Amino acid sequence: MTHHLITLGLQIVPKSKTNLDSYPLVDKAIEVIQQSGVPYRVTPFETVMEGTYSQLMEIAASAQQAVLQAGADECLVYFRIHYRKDADVTFAEKKLDR
Repeated sequence: MTHHLITLGLQIVPKSKTNLDSYPLVDKAIEVIQQSGVPYRVTPFETVMEGTYSQLMEIAASAQQAVLQAGADECLVYFRIHYRKDADVTFAEKKLDR
């Protein structure tokens, strides 16, 4: 993968046998993203981050682990990635810095 900046949309859907409320579990994933220091935007359906591919995939893995450690038995994880071969993909070009 490239060392250029990409944007990655991450949606984690926790599943729990004890029917735990999913919002607090998702909040644990968002906390991991917040603490990572990368630019991010929380939307109603996913959290979008900006960084290098390897950096964001590492954050995504940590976010998934945080959801499991918070009590989920499993989670469904959906990624949407925008990257270019020879250039950065940024929030600025998507007008997300407003």
